[in-house]
Amino acid sequence: MDLSSGTAIAAVFLLAGIVKGVVGLGLPTLSMGLLTLMVSPAQAATLLLAPSFVTNLWQMAVGPHFRALLIRLWPLLGAAVIGTLAGAGSLSGGNAAVAAIALGVVLIAYAAVALWAPRLKVPKAAEPWLGPLTGLATGFVTGATGVFVVPAVPYLQAIGLEKDALVQALGLSFTVSTLALGAGLALHDAFASSEILASLLALAPALIGMMLGQWIRARVEPRIFRLWFLASLAVLGGWLALAPLLQG
Repeated sequence: MDLSSGTAIAAVFLLAGIVKGVVGLGLPTLSMGLLTLMVSPAQAATLLLAPSFVTNLWQMAVGPHFRALLIRLWPLLGAAVIGTLAGAGSLSGGNAAVAAIALGVVLIAYAAVALWAPRLKVPKAAEPWLGPLTGLATGFVTGATGVFVVPAVPYLQAIGLEKDALVQALGLSFTVSTLALGAGLALHDAFASSEILASLLALAPALIGMMLGQWIRARVEPRIFRLWFLASLAVLGGWLALAPLLQG
């Protein structure tokens, strides 16, 4: 990896860290979208492993709800692991154009759901069967695109968790998905030692970005920042989805 590529990757994780610091999520989603403009989807997924794991582990560990959330969400989490391992071959396969298109579609869908979908409610009685289905679907999406927010995030937002528990639940879900993604990539021999080292080095700009984002959050309206972030994510998704088709 040359200096210009390393600088660009560091800038991506700095920006993604800022977004996570302001709105509480978005580091893997934004990182995958931007990194895929420079490297293959499998390489991008490898690069985000360390920053995603550490920042989400931090988010998961802060708060008193871990045990209760683990008991409540283990069917979702277990199914997500199974789906990710089953779908990781798509991300590590040779057709980067298809993976980029899939990633673009997922980014657009995530932005659309977050911007315009009505507030969903999942009844407690539906969780035993809907949780595993949501986890399995999230796992397949993760394995195919490296993004693990859809449909897990809308589901977690719909099961009635209070704010602090929701933040911790998101950290738990993202941490498990990051580990599953790493295992899936390893299973398919999809990353090299140089990419693992680059992922570890990307930790520094990601953490600096998170601290900057927390500083920005105290000075700007998070709702407005989130609106611009989601709109930008939709534009980026549109470009990723259309560019391979236009080039073809």
